Amino acid sequence: MKINSFIKLLGSGIYTGYIPYASGTFGSLAALFIYLIPGFESHYVLIPVIIITSVAGIFIGNQFEDKYGKDPKECTIDEFAGTWISFLLIPKNAEWIISVFIIWRILDIIKIYPANISERLKGGLGIMLDDIISGIYALLLSYFLLLFFN
Repeated sequence: MKINSFIKLLGSGIYTGYIPYASGTFGSLAALFIYLIPGFESHYVLIPVIIITSVAGIFIGNQFEDKYGKDPKECTIDEFAGTWISFLLIPKNAEWIISVFIIWRILDIIKIYPANISERLKGGLGIMLDDIISGIYALLLSYFLLLFFN
């Protein structure tokens, strides 16, 4: 199956999926750099972008899985959604950005239940859902820490 250039650009998270190692972390870093664009952190911007990315990621993930196999490293659009979810409602300053990013990456890698079983689902839904769940966990933990330290 051939994937067109635009879908490849989106699905691979601006080609971070083609980096030979740690493509998920590089995808998350690319999402972070987009998040740093002034105004992107507004929930009026971020929530619709997360929804669109998540829905599109299911369809795009199906194509990537057809071409590359189950939950391929080349598909990093899921990292974008998870990264952005983890930053919802968090202050946009260096300390919180670094802390939340580390929390997000750890939770995405260890995959706490039900993220660990959701990635077993076939196609784009499995690709996206584990990162969405891990992003929600990262958001909840980060928000708890924010409330505790403020």
